[in-house]
Amino acid sequence: MAAAAKRAAKQDGDVVPANDPPPFTREEDLEAYREMLLIRRFEEKAGQMYGMGLIGGFCHLYIGQEAVVVGMQMAAKDGDEVITGYRDHGHMLATGMEARGVMAELTGRRGGYSRGKGGSMHMFSKEKQFYGGHGIVGAQVSLGTGLGLANWYRGDGRVSMTYMGDGAANQGQVYESFNMAELWKLPVVYVIENNRYAMGTSVSRASAQTDFSRRGVSFNIPGEQVDGMDVRAVREAAGRALEHARSGNGPYILEMQTYRYRGHSMSDPAKYRSKDEVTKMREERDPIEMVRKRLVETHKVAEDELKGIDGKVREIVNDSAEFATHDPEPDPSELWTDILREAAV
Repeated sequence: MAAAAKRAAKQDGDVVPANDPPPFTREEDLEAYREMLLIRRFEEKAGQMYGMGLIGGFCHLYIGQEAVVVGMQMAAKDGDEVITGYRDHGHMLATGMEARGVMAELTGRRGGYSRGKGGSMHMFSKEKQFYGGHGIVGAQVSLGTGLGLANWYRGDGRVSMTYMGDGAANQGQVYESFNMAELWKLPVVYVIENNRYAMGTSVSRASAQTDFSRRGVSFNIPGEQVDGMDVRAVREAAGRALEHARSGNGPYILEMQTYRYRGHSMSDPAKYRSKDEVTKMREERDPIEMVRKRLVETHKVAEDELKGIDGKVREIVNDSAEFATHDPEPDPSELWTDILREAAV
């Protein structure tokens, strides 16, 4: 079905309903449940540790948006890259980065992915094809386009999955990147995570065009809106977008209609929206609860099995917190590493 036909009429801020995405098998729903639950529990623990003063600087939680990155990764192939902004812990875990290393980086410890120097917004894993975590709004979009250029040049069949928020989608470098990507037919999928509020400003107050899937129209980049609260809808759309880019047809835009439950960062009380709005989304559209309901009602998974999964996830998260609070801090000499790279002349 064409992307335009799938785009549902909606009021500003409404979540696009899924058009009956293909059902998941029992194993696929269990995989999605585990991955999303790991992100949820990890972020809850990170929030607790931030409140205890164990995590410094800024900390942006991904709670509520888990279906986006998990669905994208379920459709991705080995070697596909991920790059995103500062709400990035979920992306790290979804690519397979270890919870211990992510939490240790949050607490500035030696065992962190950037050896304690990057913190929440700046950690990387070349092994997992994760290229950050970037603190400058929209900066990752041009970098992600560069990853696509490298893939095109090498002809390696990889796709750059470049994430941004609805606020970052208004940055100028985004449109320069769109132009280059379409002009050169680069293998990039731009994933716009529209969680309704750019920092504290609603989409309707900051964006003249609130249908972000149409942001590439003037560059002839196809796009579609997706129910980002339904992991099945995300995977289905991701499969189309990744195939489009991988086949040499150029970039593709996916607007994920999602929602964050917490404030923009841990210092944001989120008074720009009502408690009723958040409660309604949690009760009616929570991405994890929707999968849990399918597991129980459709796949007949026993409650004990689900409790067992939750228990194992909590063990992983608690272990990461324990490791991160006892791992040594970096040696002062670490300040002088990764500054200069010697190049052969």
